[in-house]
Amino acid sequence: MLFKRIDHVEIVTDQPEKTERFYTDVLGFTVKLRDRIERSGLGVPIDLVYLDLGGTVVELISYEGASVDPAPQNEHLGYRMIALEVDDMQNAADYLKTKGVDIVWGPRVRETYSRAEICDPNGYHIELRQWFPRADPASRSAQMKR
Repeated sequence: MLFKRIDHVEIVTDQPEKTERFYTDVLGFTVKLRDRIERSGLGVPIDLVYLDLGGTVVELISYEGASVDPAPQNEHLGYRMIALEVDDMQNAADYLKTKGVDIVWGPRVRETYSRAEICDPNGYHIELRQWFPRADPASRSAQMKR
């Protein structure tokens, strides 16, 4: 096959240490690799940290000595957010609360899934998704009220 899979998603941050701690300590990613490029496309050094979660990689990028535009705050064209699959939405929400991470949207329960959103330290939204097997939707609503 010519194209195999999504290799990684890039996140530009001006808070590299705090962002790395969030993705590793809270969300369970592990550091796969660190790299530094002395001259990026902006003409300044960049530090890269590759974080792995179940074979999906997030690349944290921080520029040294260059300002970058903030993330859009309103709905916009283009990429929107990453989504993490969870086994149990309520357990995930309860765990995140113990880490000081609030659900900023949802959970919304549909016939085949439950969906919620959190934010990382940069304000980037991360979707949480629990997929349901086909079953009675009423049982899902009861499950989310636990």
